Amino acid sequence: MANCLVAQSGGPTTVINASLAGVVKANQLNPVYDIVYGGLNGIEGILQERLVDLTHMPDMENRILRQTPSSALGSCRYKLKRDDETDYRKLVAVMDKFNIEIMFYIGGNDSMDTVDALSQWAKKNNIAKRFVGIPKTVDNDLMVTDHCPGFASAAKFVNDVVTSTWLDYNVYTRSEVFILETMGRDAGWLAGSSVISGKVDLLVLPEEDFDQEVFLAEVKKCMETKGKCYIVVSEGAHFADGSYLAAGKAVNDGFGHAVLGGAGNAVKNMILEAGIAPRAKVQDLSTAQRCANYTQSLVDVTEAFELGMSAHMRSADGKFTGHVVGVQRKPGAEYDVEFIEGPADQFANHVKHIPAEWILPNYAGLSQEAYDYFKPLIVGEPALIMKDGVPAYVKPYHMK
Repeated sequence: MANCLVAQSGGPTTVINASLAGVVKANQLNPVYDIVYGGLNGIEGILQERLVDLTHMPDMENRILRQTPSSALGSCRYKLKRDDETDYRKLVAVMDKFNIEIMFYIGGNDSMDTVDALSQWAKKNNIAKRFVGIPKTVDNDLMVTDHCPGFASAAKFVNDVVTSTWLDYNVYTRSEVFILETMGRDAGWLAGSSVISGKVDLLVLPEEDFDQEVFLAEVKKCMETKGKCYIVVSEGAHFADGSYLAAGKAVNDGFGHAVLGGAGNAVKNMILEAGIAPRAKVQDLSTAQRCANYTQSLVDVTEAFELGMSAHMRSADGKFTGHVVGVQRKPGAEYDVEFIEGPADQFANHVKHIPAEWILPNYAGLSQEAYDYFKPLIVGEPALIMKDGVPAYVKPYHMK
């Protein structure tokens, strides 16, 4: 038998390692491959032959790996150029050296594009290497799949923070605005999920151009009615000309995306300068929303693990390549899913937005359809294995 390789790329999540654990456990139960290699720091590390043998991972380590946040293999922001074969050929040479037949790549939009690019190149050049994608992203913006592993746990965390900060800022009788900023460059799923809490007065999403005049009028109306206003804003909120509200942004992150941060402060300054409220606080969830493993969703971590197993199972078919596994919600009142797969180019290089019909006018939040979509995803908590009063974790393989 040949060997397989699994790697992680892009921004981490609280359950990205559950998919890694799923691939490893699936091969232990059904040894399709002699060795399961982990690629350290994604494509970037693989090209440097930085691999670790995960084949005989103990069961307890596998269990703790599922609850370990961030990317245990390390990540990267390394973009393969479709018009330059240098890295492609070097990657194949590394795979040949270690007798690797297939690579599983766990990541978001750009990572699924990498799966597509590699599989298309291999097919074009008659190279017998296979590439399979396993999705993850707190942004929840991949097409085809109903939702992405990592999103549900992040949404659960967001709602925990909304409820606790809402209670906190309401202890005072003074007039005050509270602004929560979430991740979400192109899609507002994470910010939108905050409506489950029932505490959000105004919601600002990237799906709609920001109208400062309308927004401030709604803030004023809320302050006049309640003396307080709780606002959730996505980092990707933008004006009609495409410019971001975010005060701080860099040119790109290695993939040509603006590095965002500061939308909450931008909104705060607008409100204070307009004299609508005497005080305004900003809570930027920043990195915490994607690595708070103490608020893992049981649905999320279970599905992430099973998607890793699904990818491995499907790979037993030697023709399975250039595809991504995903989740499809079954119809009916009770939440249930089935695991699907499809061509990587259908998942990558597109953005799944919150449906326009779910978005209420004047920043008033989302419709009942959105609540019905979000609520089942944050249900349940895994039984965490604890050590010294905090969740145990696997020492990252890229740090050993």
